[in-house]
Amino acid sequence: MVNSVGAARAYLDHAATTVLRPAAREALLEASATPGNPSSTHATGRRARAVLDDALESISEQLGVPRSWLIMTSGGTEADNLAIRGAATGILAADPSRTAVAVAATDHPAVVATARSLAPALEARMLPVDGQGMLRSEGVEAALADGAVGLLSAALVNNETGAMQDPAALAAQARPHGTIVHTDAVQALGHGAALGHGADLGHGAALGHGSAGAFPFWSWDDLDLMTLSGHKIGAPVGVGALVAKPDVPFGPVSTGGGQQREVRSGTLDLALAAAFAAALRETLSDRDQEIRRLRALAERLRRGIHEIDPTARFTLAEDTPRSAHIVHVVFPGAHSDSLLFLLDERGIDASAGSACSAGVTQASPVLAAMGIDDATARGALRLSLGWTSTDHDVDLLLRALPDTLEKARAVGALLG
Repeated sequence: MVNSVGAARAYLDHAATTVLRPAAREALLEASATPGNPSSTHATGRRARAVLDDALESISEQLGVPRSWLIMTSGGTEADNLAIRGAATGILAADPSRTAVAVAATDHPAVVATARSLAPALEARMLPVDGQGMLRSEGVEAALADGAVGLLSAALVNNETGAMQDPAALAAQARPHGTIVHTDAVQALGHGAALGHGADLGHGAALGHGSAGAFPFWSWDDLDLMTLSGHKIGAPVGVGALVAKPDVPFGPVSTGGGQQREVRSGTLDLALAAAFAAALRETLSDRDQEIRRLRALAERLRRGIHEIDPTARFTLAEDTPRSAHIVHVVFPGAHSDSLLFLLDERGIDASAGSACSAGVTQASPVLAAMGIDDATARGALRLSLGWTSTDHDVDLLLRALPDTLEKARAVGALLG
């Protein structure tokens, strides 16, 4: 990638958003030229509906789910809100004893903040994690024990550290209590594992690019709801999906014309759906090659960082189940804001963590939940890879790092 004056840059923030894929751009432009409302019954509307139907059929086939399970959304945040707010209130309406939801303490704000906003009607129970960001089995069991939890949610791949949970293990704990299971798979699709293909939903599917440690195989029997987002895989910003089994009850989140199972009313954007389908097709078509390629780049990053700074602490151990596309590291004595500013000056795009907190850098609740104190977390850096990442990106980062670290630590010493 190049900046506005033509200088080479290393884009290492794909977990925030990745680069628009040419196939998605072409699909967007082509579908945008189709006039008509896909809900209209006249000939123009039917032609628009045909374009939308093709996109939805493609998405459902690639995800290995019936088309009726798809609820298209504006992105991951809306899909999480539909899952947490809509399903939890629907479950409560169907069973008044289900007065709680349980979510991983390290989950995305779209999950955690939504769960907390349901009070006082619903209690939000935070599920504890260990020092590697993995859910504590005893904590999950304690949250579920009284039978009040209607919905349990845990991200398949954490958006800051890349830690990968095991949906099958969660389902094994949740099912005996009659609890519905949701996962935010925004960072997993195309980056953590790859959704299974074909119509045999009972077979284990692997979302995205695999883990570096144990691989958490799962089947659709393990999950009831799954959140996906387009701009993390090369579709435009503004499109996502909630995969929802037909027996999941939903309370009203919005009202309108009753489209999409009356869960998410409104005219569907056929151009964005077509772009999402195109990006998804490319993402999954070369996933085996991408597993190897991104893992190799990530290992080059880890080795290079360790050689430059042996005191650097990688947040996840080598044997922790994790996505290949995120390298999360803490530099003792460095200051994240200074680190990011100095890297930016050297042509490196990176982040300290989630980019979904109103555009500001703040203490990470993810690292806090993992037991990392604020002073240590102050030196956190997230480097995330994607479909356009190359060895050159890694080279630029490693060349810039020694001088950047020296200056960032000098700032850290001044700030205390």
